[in-house]
Amino acid sequence: MKYRRLGKTNFEVSEIGYGTWGMGGNMWLDGTDEENIRSLHRAFDLGVNFVDTALAYGKGHSEELIAGVLKQRKERIYVATKIPPLNNRWPAPHGVQLREAFTYDHIIKSTEASLRNLKVDCLDIQQFHVWNDEWVNDNEWRDAVLKLKDESKVKFWGISINDHEPENGIEAARKGLIDTFQVIYNIFDQSPEDELFPFCQKHDVGVIVRVPFDEGSLTGSIRADSTFPEGDFRNRYFTSERKREVVKRVNRLNGLLEREATPITEMALRYVLHHPAVSTVIPGMRRVGHVESNCAASDGRQLSDSVLSELKMFRWNYR
Repeated sequence: MKYRRLGKTNFEVSEIGYGTWGMGGNMWLDGTDEENIRSLHRAFDLGVNFVDTALAYGKGHSEELIAGVLKQRKERIYVATKIPPLNNRWPAPHGVQLREAFTYDHIIKSTEASLRNLKVDCLDIQQFHVWNDEWVNDNEWRDAVLKLKDESKVKFWGISINDHEPENGIEAARKGLIDTFQVIYNIFDQSPEDELFPFCQKHDVGVIVRVPFDEGSLTGSIRADSTFPEGDFRNRYFTSERKREVVKRVNRLNGLLEREATPITEMALRYVLHHPAVSTVIPGMRRVGHVESNCAASDGRQLSDSVLSELKMFRWNYR
């Protein structure tokens, strides 16, 4: 496992981190607690030292599972969690006031709930689970951030940037209170390369990449007739039209994969890790096999310039 510095936090974090949305059990419905616990232990055995979770994942269930595993480990594991929006709207719509999503009291109470669930006195990283830069000049969020830092309940603060809006957070970071960004970045969505990554490199903001496999598109498992359990998040994400488009794009990508003798998930992770702004990538890993294959991508090998040039042609405009 290779490690990178997470911006101004100075945390040395594993290139492959662990995304735990699937541990909540309320949106991804094909895993069990026992599998999740085994997978976490295997990840830590292989050198993973960064875990991303959220209070909203199973109403704290993911945080509690993590706490139980960490109690059995001796390594230094960094944990980032998130404050859910009061209005339960993901992503944050434009035109909505800050107080509809994050009041001062809500920020404090959510943080204290995560501290209890994780059984720690101080969070390594607390993040806003959604964000809108229209809120940047509202003192309410800044006052709560400063209070929790002053009380040593949160070391560093981050923003989980709205899906496919990578610039929507830069103004908040200019205030000097945001240390990390979490953002969607993958072979299909390359938009963070335009403005966000150069800003983060200039201002030493750590970058946590989520959705490296485009919710499953870049695993090769999505077909035009794919179905998911009732209530599963992917039923909303993979519309009939999107499934057909994914199949078409992945079929185009297969030629490159065959020529390079590289599995699609490995290529997806290597693409994310090629960018120097990226500190860690947090694929969801609900099975031990996923953990082992994903961790193997952190071996220091770089994609060639010719492969990167070809991958640039797979950019998909989501907006």
